Amino acid sequence: MKTRFSRLFIFSSLLLALSLSLCAQIYDPVSWDFTYEKKGNQIYELVFSALIEEGSHIYSMDVPKGGPIPTSFSFDTVAAFSFDGKPFEVTTPEEKYEEAFGFNIKSFSEKAEFRQKIRSSSSDFVVKGLVNFMSCNNATCSPPKDVEFEIKISGGNEQQGAVIQVTADEVLAGEAPKKGLMVFFLLSMLAGFAGILTPCVFPMIPMTVAFFSRDSQNRRKSVVNAIIFGISIILIYSSLGIVVSLTSAGAGFANTLATHWIPNIIFFALFIIFAVSFLGAFEIVLPNKWVTGADSKVDKGGMLAAFFMGLTTVIVSFSCTGPIVGALLVEAASGDVLRPTVGMFGFGLAFALPFTLFALFPSILNRMPKSGGWLNSIKVVLGFIMLAFSMKFVMTIDSVYNVGLVSRDIYLEIWIVLFTLLGLYLMGKIRFAHDSDLSHIGTFRFFLIVAVFTFVVYLATGLIGAPLKGLSSLLPSQETSWFYKRQAAVNNPANNPSILPAASSQQCSEPKYDDIFEMPLGLKGYYDLKQGLACAKEQGKPALIDFKGHACANCKQIEARVWSDPEVLRRLRDNFVIISLYVDDRTPLPENEWFVSSLDGKQKKTIGKQNEDIEISRYKTNALPLYVIADHEGNALNKPMPSNMNIEEYKLWLDEGMEQFNNKY
Repeated sequence: MKTRFSRLFIFSSLLLALSLSLCAQIYDPVSWDFTYEKKGNQIYELVFSALIEEGSHIYSMDVPKGGPIPTSFSFDTVAAFSFDGKPFEVTTPEEKYEEAFGFNIKSFSEKAEFRQKIRSSSSDFVVKGLVNFMSCNNATCSPPKDVEFEIKISGGNEQQGAVIQVTADEVLAGEAPKKGLMVFFLLSMLAGFAGILTPCVFPMIPMTVAFFSRDSQNRRKSVVNAIIFGISIILIYSSLGIVVSLTSAGAGFANTLATHWIPNIIFFALFIIFAVSFLGAFEIVLPNKWVTGADSKVDKGGMLAAFFMGLTTVIVSFSCTGPIVGALLVEAASGDVLRPTVGMFGFGLAFALPFTLFALFPSILNRMPKSGGWLNSIKVVLGFIMLAFSMKFVMTIDSVYNVGLVSRDIYLEIWIVLFTLLGLYLMGKIRFAHDSDLSHIGTFRFFLIVAVFTFVVYLATGLIGAPLKGLSSLLPSQETSWFYKRQAAVNNPANNPSILPAASSQQCSEPKYDDIFEMPLGLKGYYDLKQGLACAKEQGKPALIDFKGHACANCKQIEARVWSDPEVLRRLRDNFVIISLYVDDRTPLPENEWFVSSLDGKQKKTIGKQNEDIEISRYKTNALPLYVIADHEGNALNKPMPSNMNIEEYKLWLDEGMEQFNNKY
């Protein structure tokens, strides 16, 4: 009993982890290499080499005014060397007419090399700087990027490789993309193992082992077929990832997937359909001819039979693994062309591993727990969780399009009802079509029931003002709750004359878009960059520009966990004029405010597109969240802060920005 419900708990926790929000990644097809060559006594040439993916290009250093971002180089000033001329192009660029700009533009494909001559009497020194460039293909363009470099020059060597190569996005993200990809791979493997513990899959293991054990006289043949079977499953799932990789590259796709009402409605409907199926209303199966067509090939024997056995296994298991695979693909389709393939490879690897091991070593099968009612319990629990998380897609539509129907209170009430029913189900008070009789409650099941009802009580505290920081990324804004609005009304000086407004809370003018946006934690601020910077200048304060999104999980977490800290909140309230810019909002702009972006040549017609263009053009990224402490012209005073849950580091960053502001003015 303990084993079966430990599986139930692990599987439920896994789906919770898989339901994290999307966070778009940036299209980046260019890698750089930095070296140098010694050309003579005290003369060196810095060599900057770009390797460009097929189908993409970067622009020349010589681009007409009004065109795309040219490639350019900047250097830290060091007394150890001097420049001999300016950076120059070694590779000859291609020149062709671009309709978006209306004139000929020079660009590089596949590779490009740039150089800079320097002179130095020193034999050992370091050259630091960065290259700024913009990459495009036929479908999308990246925002301008900064790649930092550090070239260590030793006078005795003819050539020395670059020591540091870091993109601006990696600096902002706080960790290298490879690490995030590895974490996603491991998470995908956990999902694959969890897929085994479903009633559509688990009972198939003995049948599969029996198939590969039927030729017991030829052990070598059985082993080869079992391995082919496992590889086939991996290839089938990986092919799904490849298809998504080829069709979802680019941050624009990810942003649309995360915020547009059409995909969110589709995902909501799919979650509801699968949830109702898992509760026993009906079975979801692929067309029977797919199963019989694959199964008919199995009897032919040999390696081909092993492949079709793997295909049959994947098709039959779809009714249980479909939601898990779908959640993984939605999470993976974020603009990184490798992510979907890596995710599906990890899922397929973990899913195929138990089948293959049992086929290779049939004796292990005797130690497995037998199929039974515990498998259906996992399916029902999964159904409840899917019902709960289907609300996330509704919340996204409601917030991005400013519908105003799904408040925090309604959302919490639905979750409270669902998880209360889940607790009653685990107690045996509710039974569904395929449930077995529950004769007693085991120890682990008892503690699982306690955990579920404790979670219900935790949710209930949110109805009376608790911030629920641990769930902030999955819930509507706290500002939509009745308790928050009541407290705001009580603390409003207009309604309560005994309360004196703090000078820091005063605003210079009525904020634009105040009717559709709200500041968190009772803060005051603006939602338009120009208006906010004007107020910052009037009050003699720095601006804190907060690039955020309705569907951005990390944005909500930082506000709930970091901004709510008393010391951070005091600094925000007293020292800064806050400007919140939503980059995923789809509220139309007045026609007289439409503009054509100089970055991609497209017309920007919504608040979100306007703010996204500001973030990319001014700060060279479209990362969310991004916090910028700026002067009265919008120039960053210190390094912009990405997602950072460390309260102490955030306070130090705020203080550093304030110090830079005081030094400037």
